[in-house]
Amino acid sequence: MTPGSTPEGRPEFYIGLMSGTSLDGVDAVLADFTAPRLLATHYLPYGDSLTGRLLALQDAGADELRRAALLGIELAGLYAEASRALLDKANLSPQSVVALGCHGQTVRHAPEEGYSLQLGNPALLAELSGITVVADFRSRDIAAGGQGAPLVPAFHEALFGSDGQHRVVLNLGGMANVSNLAPAAATTGFDTGPGNVLIDAWSRRHIGQPYDRDGAWAASGRILPQLLESLLAHPYFSSAPPKSCGREQFNLEWLESLPGVQPAAPADIQATLLELTAGSIGNAIERWCGQPEEVIVCGGGAHNRFLLQRLAAHLPQAKILDSEAWGVGPDWVEAMAFAWLARQTMRGKAASLPAVTGAKGARVLGAIYPA
Repeated sequence: MTPGSTPEGRPEFYIGLMSGTSLDGVDAVLADFTAPRLLATHYLPYGDSLTGRLLALQDAGADELRRAALLGIELAGLYAEASRALLDKANLSPQSVVALGCHGQTVRHAPEEGYSLQLGNPALLAELSGITVVADFRSRDIAAGGQGAPLVPAFHEALFGSDGQHRVVLNLGGMANVSNLAPAAATTGFDTGPGNVLIDAWSRRHIGQPYDRDGAWAASGRILPQLLESLLAHPYFSSAPPKSCGREQFNLEWLESLPGVQPAAPADIQATLLELTAGSIGNAIERWCGQPEEVIVCGGGAHNRFLLQRLAAHLPQAKILDSEAWGVGPDWVEAMAFAWLARQTMRGKAASLPAVTGAKGARVLGAIYPA
C-alpha cells in the first residue's frame, strides 16, 4: 500500500490549516479524499494582540528571534485547538486522520534572497494534536530555484479543472493569486498583487473595523485617478510571472509615500485601493491568462460585493462564480489545499508546478513530523 494511503474503500481523512497574509485567524478543514469532500470546518480568530505581535515581525526589531520562537509555540497551540474542534464536530479521533497539513503563519517572504518564513512549531503541533504533521511546504521549491508560492494551483487544477472550459481560480486573500486552468494547456499561476491587505489595513485605521463589509465604505468614496495611476506604477504589476509578493511590497508605508494620499478623504482612498485590487487582477488575467470563460472566486474577499462588482466590470467576458458550486465554500478552499498538499507529501508525490513557481523541476513539498 502506498505510504499515506488507506485500504481501498476506507475513508482517507486529512486536516488542512491555513493562516494567511490577512493575519486574522486560522481556517481549518477536515477532508475525506476518497470523495473528495469536506467533513467539518472551523475558524479560530487570532485576536488583536496576536495579530499585532505577528505584524511586528514583518520588520527587523529587538529580540526578534525569541519573539518569533514564542509566537511559533503560541500558534502551535492554536492550530492544535482548531484541529480538536474539527475532530469534535466530526466525532473522530486523532488516530483516524492520516496527516495534518499546516501552512504556518508567514512573517517574511523573500524568495529572491532564498527564504520564506512561516511560524508554527510543527514538532510541538504533532505532540499536541497526536496527528502526523506536514509543514514547511515552501522551502523545497525555493531550494529548487522557485518562488515557493503560490502553491495552490495544483490543487485548483485537481478540484476545478475542466477539459472543455477555460477557468481561472482567483484567491482573494491578503494577497491575490490566480490559477490559470486552460484546456489542453499546462496550469500556470501567480500572485497578482494586493487582495485584501491594503483595504483591510485602511479600514482598521480609519473606521476601526477589521474589514470593509461588502465594500460599502469603498462604494461611498470616489476613485482618485492620479493616486490609482501611482499605485499601478509599482514595478511588481508589470513584471512577468512566475512571481509572488507579500507585505514586503504592499503596505501602508508604501501607500503613504505616494503623492495624493494627503489630504485626500479616507473614503476616497478606500475606493481607490479597492479599484487597485480589482484593476490589477483584471489586468493580470487579461495579460497573462487570456480570455477565461469563468473566474471562480475564493478567499475572504469573495464576500466583498462591491469588489466583485468592480472585478466583473474589468472582466466582462467572464462569469464570476463562487467556489461553493464545487462543494467548497470560499473560506475553506486554501485550507483544503493544504490538506491535499499534505496527502501528496505522505504519498511521496510532487505537488509543485515549475510553470507556476519558476523552480527547475517539480518537487515533493513539506517536512513530515510523525505523531
